[in-house]
Amino acid sequence: MAKIEKNTAIKVRKEAKTPKKYIVYLLNDDFTTMDFVIKVLMLYFGHNPRSAFDIMMKVHEEGRGVCGIYPFEIAETKIAQVHASAKASSFPLRAFMEEE
Repeated sequence: MAKIEKNTAIKVRKEAKTPKKYIVYLLNDDFTTMDFVIKVLMLYFGHNPRSAFDIMMKVHEEGRGVCGIYPFEIAETKIAQVHASAKASSFPLRAFMEEE
């Protein structure tokens, strides 16, 4: 059996795991304005006006649209921001996430 000296450092190498990613979606409703959806996409998801418009149209035509893909905590925060902003503006806009 190997003898370990008192001041010998033992290095343990752990493999870094890539965090799971989550897709954040916006859902269509009959009350939230298109302008508000575009504003949310630009403000909270960093989209430019053109991509925000394209996503808003996808939400409008298909019922949901992808806002972005993030680690869990970031996705959760973005969804909370959307819901808080929608509530403050009296809109029923909803977002959700699912694992990539």
